[in-house]
Amino acid sequence: MPIITEKQENKKQVLTLNELEKRKVVEHNALITSVAKMQKTALKMFELAVSCIDTENLPKNNMVYLSKKELFSFFEVSSNSKHSQFKEAIEFMQKQAYFKIKSNKALGIEYESIVPIPYVKWNDYNDEVTIQFSEHIMPYLINLKAEFTQYKISELQKLNSKYSIILYRWLAMNYNQYEHYSNKGGRRAEQVESYRNPSITVKELREITDTIKDYQKMSHFTTWVLEKPLEEINAHTSFNVSYEKVKKGRSVDSIVFHITKKPVARNDFYKLEEQDPIYLKDKANKEQAEELLAGKALKSKYTKLLFHNMLLSPYEMTDTSLMAGLQAHVYPLYDELKALRGLNGVKDHLSYVRAKQEAYSKRNIAKYLKKAIEQYLPTVKRQDLS
Repeated sequence: MPIITEKQENKKQVLTLNELEKRKVVEHNALITSVAKMQKTALKMFELAVSCIDTENLPKNNMVYLSKKELFSFFEVSSNSKHSQFKEAIEFMQKQAYFKIKSNKALGIEYESIVPIPYVKWNDYNDEVTIQFSEHIMPYLINLKAEFTQYKISELQKLNSKYSIILYRWLAMNYNQYEHYSNKGGRRAEQVESYRNPSITVKELREITDTIKDYQKMSHFTTWVLEKPLEEINAHTSFNVSYEKVKKGRSVDSIVFHITKKPVARNDFYKLEEQDPIYLKDKANKEQAEELLAGKALKSKYTKLLFHNMLLSPYEMTDTSLMAGLQAHVYPLYDELKALRGLNGVKDHLSYVRAKQEAYSKRNIAKYLKKAIEQYLPTVKRQDLS
């Protein structure tokens, strides 16, 4: 039996994940909100290297292996004369580029400056590029059990602005939390929605985009850090994003983003993707979360009220996804109404909904109930204020 060296084994793992559609970047949120003191090419190269980390089988000596062919394909470089930009980017990444990370610790705020990739081996006589991560950056890339963001590396491939990449990562961090709490529960409805419509102060946005001293005119900042990056994000990623400015006095104080996800068309690789251990693990976790939510829903007093008002049938109560959706998206709103008007207030609302029952499609009962309570709650709150 031939002996496989550690280097060959690591390389083998990388090559089995060569399809960009299957490669994912996983990073701690502190890294997402850090200041990336590097140019666009170096940042994209770092992200590509991170996508080579197999979180189920961590790289030994913090090393991953890329091929030049893969590197140039990702950057869509066709001319050999352009290869020098990568050598320059590597030199810049090692000598000048770093992440400035701010963390909230028990004793106060802590700052770290980390050169993420101190060692790169690149030569002219073979196709291999060896990349070794700093031991200080690794905790932000592996063994992440909470406060992390995951996205496909292919999402970044056609982003040609550093600000587009930084903004996409931040938007993905928020939208990931929206999807997580939408499925798992544990947050009030307005909190969940705030992840899909995240707000950031202009000061914070300048910090993470490293533009504290740049684009001092708001019109220039808007053009280069907001509008042009969002054009790229909307054109080349799975997100559709709009924004609005929030003023305090005459000055723009913060930016509110509105994120939606484009419908996903199945591609030629979906069968391979569905065999990917990461995909299967995510799917299993989602199914387990749905079962837990559905179990809670079946024990809820609101389920009994829906049943007594003939808004929920015994057959529908066996639908795990439906019951999980009610527990995650509808019952928290009933809790709000109960806090304002008591349980009798919820009963009165459901009696009214029952009277208007003909207006909904049975296949969209959860959506119908959610819409009904969302329309009713603001009225209750306004009445309580008057």
